Amino acid sequence: MTKSMTGFGRAVAEVPNKKITVEVKALNSKQVDMNVKMPSFYREKELDIRDRAAKKLLRGKIDLSIYVEITGESKSYSINADAVKSYMNDLLAIADEDISKTELMNMALKMPETVKQSREELDPKEWEAISTAVDQAVDACDQYRIDEGKSLEDDILSQIHSIAKLMEEIPAFEKERKENTRNKLMQALEQGNLKDALDKERFEQELIYYLEKYDINEEKVRLSNHLSYFEESMKEGVSGKKLGFIAQELGREINTIGSKANHPEIQKIVVNMKDALERIKEQVLNVL
Repeated sequence: MTKSMTGFGRAVAEVPNKKITVEVKALNSKQVDMNVKMPSFYREKELDIRDRAAKKLLRGKIDLSIYVEITGESKSYSINADAVKSYMNDLLAIADEDISKTELMNMALKMPETVKQSREELDPKEWEAISTAVDQAVDACDQYRIDEGKSLEDDILSQIHSIAKLMEEIPAFEKERKENTRNKLMQALEQGNLKDALDKERFEQELIYYLEKYDINEEKVRLSNHLSYFEESMKEGVSGKKLGFIAQELGREINTIGSKANHPEIQKIVVNMKDALERIKEQVLNVL
C-alpha cells in the first residue's frame, strides 16, 4: 500500500467549559519535521503529543495545532481582598477626605499582589479527551495519506507502463538502424577511396564491432527488469526513498539507450521515456 506524505486530519473534544480542536497537517519532507502549537497550559504534555503523532505519521513536515474555545465561565485569577482593603486604608490616611471609595479601589487594584493569577492542575479527564482527539486527528491524517497514496500510485504506475510501451516500439527500428550503420561505414570507405583496399572479411569485422558497440539489448533487458521491480515494490508499499533509488537505475538505462541509439526515431522514444521518468521522480518525492 502506497501512502502519500500529504495529509490533513481534524478532531474536536468537548470538556466542561471548553471546546478543544486538534488539527494535523502533513507535507513532504525527507525527515520527520514536527511543529506543535498549543496553549501554554498544555505544554507539559507536548512530548507525549509529539510521540503519539510521530509513531503514526513516521515522516514529513507535520504541523499539529491545538485550539481551545471557552464555552462557559472560567477564571484564572482571584482578588486578594485583604490586600486591597489594606491598601485602601493606607491611601485614605494620606488622601483628600473627599476621595471616593471607587477611586481608592482603582488605585489599590494597581498595587502589587492585589490580583492572584491561579494555575489549576490539568484535569486527567481533560487530558484524556485531548489525547483521544490527538489520536483521532492523526488517524484522520493517516487515512487522508492512504487515499492520496492510491491516486499517487495509479499516476506513477501509468508512467511506468508508458515507459514499458515505449520500449516495445524500439525493435521496429533496429533493422533499419543496423542498415544505417552499414551504409555509413560504406560511405566512409568510399569517401576515403578505401573500398577496394579493404577486403570483405575485414569489412564484416568492422561492421560487427560497430553493431556490438551500439547494441542496446542488455540495456533493454535491464530496463525491463527495473520496471517490473519498481511496479512490484510499489504494490508492496516500500518507502519513497527506495522507489527513488530504483528510478535512478531506470534513468541510467534510458540514458545509455539514448547514447547508443544512433537512430532519430529511437532518440524520440528515449526523449518520451525521459519525460515519463521525470514525472515519476516528481511524484515519488511525495511517497511516504
